[in-house]
Parts: sequence; C-alpha cells; structure tokens
Amino acid sequence: MDKKFDLKILVQDVLIAIIAGFIVGTAYHFFQNSNNFAPGGVGGLATITYHFLGDRVSWSILMLAFNLPIFILLTIFVDKKLGGILVVYMVVQSFTPYLYELFNLLPYSLINYKEDFNIVFACVATGVISGFGFSMMLKRFGASGGTYGISALLKKAKPEMNIAYVSFIMDASVVFIAFFVYGMKFTPVICTLMNLFIANVIVDNGLNGIKNGYKFEIITDNPDELCKELLTKLKHGVTEINVHGMYSETDKFMLVCIINKRQIGDMMRILKKYPGTFSSFVKVNEVFGNFKRKV
Repeated sequence: MDKKFDLKILVQDVLIAIIAGFIVGTAYHFFQNSNNFAPGGVGGLATITYHFLGDRVSWSILMLAFNLPIFILLTIFVDKKLGGILVVYMVVQSFTPYLYELFNLLPYSLINYKEDFNIVFACVATGVISGFGFSMMLKRFGASGGTYGISALLKKAKPEMNIAYVSFIMDASVVFIAFFVYGMKFTPVICTLMNLFIANVIVDNGLNGIKNGYKFEIITDNPDELCKELLTKLKHGVTEINVHGMYSETDKFMLVCIINKRQIGDMMRILKKYPGTFSSFVKVNEVFGNFKRKV
C-alpha cells in the first residue's frame, strides 16, 4: 500500500514538473528569446550567452548546459528525488521552444513585425506566464531553477553560510551583463527588471494560494442566535470558544468562522444586528478541506 502511494506521489510530481516546464518554455519561446531581454538567475545567463553567440548554439542546449550540471550535483550530494524532478523540469523547459520551432509556431515579435512596444508586452507576458510555472514548482517542491540548486549546494558544503544573497547576486549579475550584451541600451535592462518583478509578484500570489478566505473572530453575548444566522445565511461552519474579558471581568463567547471574500458584506450586515458584538478578521492565504457547511 505504501509503495503504491509513493508511486502515485512520484507520478504526480513528474506530471507537475512536466507541466511547469512546458509553461515556462512556452513563455520563453513566444515572448522572451526573440525580444532581447533575459530572465533572472542561471536561465538568464544562458539566454544572454545565446544572444552573445549570435544563434550559433541552440538556446535549448545552452539552458541544459548551464542548469543540468547544477541539478546533477544536487542529485548526488543533496536530494536524489528533488534533483531528478528538477532535471525533468529543465529538460521539458529547454526543449519546449524547439518543439514549437519544429511546428513553425512563430514568436510574438515576428508575428507583430517587431513594433517598438512589443518588447514591453513581451516582458509582461513572460513574467506572468513563467511566474505561474515557477509558482507551481515552488509550491510543490520549493525549487524552480538553477539558483536554488546553487544555494542548496552551498548550504550543504557550508551549513553556517547565509545563502539569502545568492538569488540577489544572480539576478543582479543578469541585469548588469544585459546592459553590455544587448547593445549598451537601457530598454533591455528595464525589461529584464520588469520581467523579474512581475514573475516574483505572480509567484508570491501563487504561493499564497487561490482558495483563500477570511477568518472572523467574533466576541458576542448572543452566541446561539448569531451562530444560527451564520450557519443559515452564509452556509459555513462556526466554532464556539469560551473566553474571558479581562476589562469587563465577564465570561463571553468567541465564534470563529471562515468565509469567502464575496461574503464579507453579508457578514458585516449580520454583525450589525447584534450591538454587543465585537469582531476582527484576517485574510487566510489557503483553506484546506471543505469549510462549507454540509446541507
């Protein structure tokens, strides 16, 4: 039973790595590689090298050449399973543009005749699409590229080392080198920075979760009536906790209820019916399980 469960998890892990690699590779083919700006990290160095060599070496080969040695070392010295998953992810990501080329699917810049504003749209699209792929990898595995591999290897070699600066150094290096490689112009540098920023915003939102909610903590003198109305109108479960008010020196009840964003207005209208009620709420980034009341 355990072996079947482990196999199921492994299959899920591989599928997620393949999907995420395909998403990121799609963003790179259609919006990045032909628009003269680079992503961050190790992939950015590979992209800059590809531009510098003038198409003499395939971008797919350079991506593998820069990243695979890192992931192989990660597999040997840190985590075999994670290293293997990252190898799958990078292979799919690297060869997705090659597959699009085989089917003669042109990138965005060629379809739109290299208009001046295309590079801005392209860096936004790259950040959004690749950020979604990165968030899938980070949420499932806590890693999304060569920069993580370098950090993990450094941490393995010197556990006392602070590796928080590794990602910053890698991204800053890409931005600095991009200025010289892309004709000493500021537009590629700005687009590289914009791409990094947008991708990080998408990753942050992806890690926060899509199924989020709002947790209300309600201090009330009328727990039964309020609880009944919440259960009936909002269709969410309610938890009752006995509390003691230190200011009033009286025993009260606290109701805890998690609701959807669109129900905040309904919750406020219900609470206003109970003058002796005090409430606060916070955003819950991820809700697991079924928090709706079963009818």
